[in-house]
Amino acid sequence: MPARFSMSRLLCATALFAPLPGAHAADEPSYGPELEGFSYPEPVRKFAFTSQKAKLHMAYMDVKPATPNGNTAVLLHGKNFCGATWESTIKVLADAGYRVVVPDQVGFCKSSKPAHYQYTFQQLAANTRALLESLGVRQAAVIGHSTGGMLAVRYGLMYPEQTTQLVLVNPIGLENWKAAGVPSIDVDAWYERELKTTAERIREYEKSTYYVNQWKPEYQKWVQMLAGMNRGPGKQIVAWNSALLYDMIYTQPVVYEFPLLKMPALLLIGEKDNTAIGKDLAPPELRPRLGNYPMLMKQAAQNIPKATLMSFPKLGHAPQMQDPDAFHAALLKGMADADNQKK
Repeated sequence: MPARFSMSRLLCATALFAPLPGAHAADEPSYGPELEGFSYPEPVRKFAFTSQKAKLHMAYMDVKPATPNGNTAVLLHGKNFCGATWESTIKVLADAGYRVVVPDQVGFCKSSKPAHYQYTFQQLAANTRALLESLGVRQAAVIGHSTGGMLAVRYGLMYPEQTTQLVLVNPIGLENWKAAGVPSIDVDAWYERELKTTAERIREYEKSTYYVNQWKPEYQKWVQMLAGMNRGPGKQIVAWNSALLYDMIYTQPVVYEFPLLKMPALLLIGEKDNTAIGKDLAPPELRPRLGNYPMLMKQAAQNIPKATLMSFPKLGHAPQMQDPDAFHAALLKGMADADNQKK
């Protein structure tokens, strides 16, 4: 950790949850480092555990259906998302009879932001498995979006007997950006970048990448969810954990292990997506070749043994938010088809 980023400053920043001097307008909220002040669609609980000699907790929602079908679905959020962004999907799955467990991973949203943590997809998968075991969940369908798709793949590789099926929603990591030519930067550089996060930057990035240059008022809530943590009193520890997580994503590709997946896998892909970590760092001539989802989704479907590909030609990185009706119809059909194949 940089010398200027002392532990005492970390603890002070993390402890102060009072509004900053000069009240923000209602549409420019300030949240604490664990997203204090931002409401989730369902009650939030905390799973306390020890990892890497630190006492940590994972925030999660555990939604029980009115008419259970006997199955559990686990929803894994992406890098710029939280458990709350699965709001509509939680309701759809619960209405269909699924028990729905939605964690915030360590380093994200309402979960712990440790000062020191070796982030790996293996560690996050193990944390998730420990949470599910504490809830008595023996098997589950694992649904991962964006970075959550990379985590879902790692979880499926580590716990194949506990994974009934994978659903990968515009997962990143369908290519190895470093091998493709995206230059490396160190964690300190990631940290400096993250300190510059603003609502305007988030909005412009999401508009062009997630929503195909279309914008709806309901998207603003999710922009402010992220920006509020980055303008809040714990912004340093939020930025530091974000930097560590970007380094994990960039340096730990899962694409080479797709052929090892044993369970059915449903790929739900918005074809207008162009997400690629570090694309802005790449040489100009390389950028157009990165994040080519129409090509990448076909390669993934070929390399995952029991894959089914369902795509949305007009949607971007977040199809579940851009067109919830079309997405959820495809999700329920794909999950049901996978269940029927196993019978």
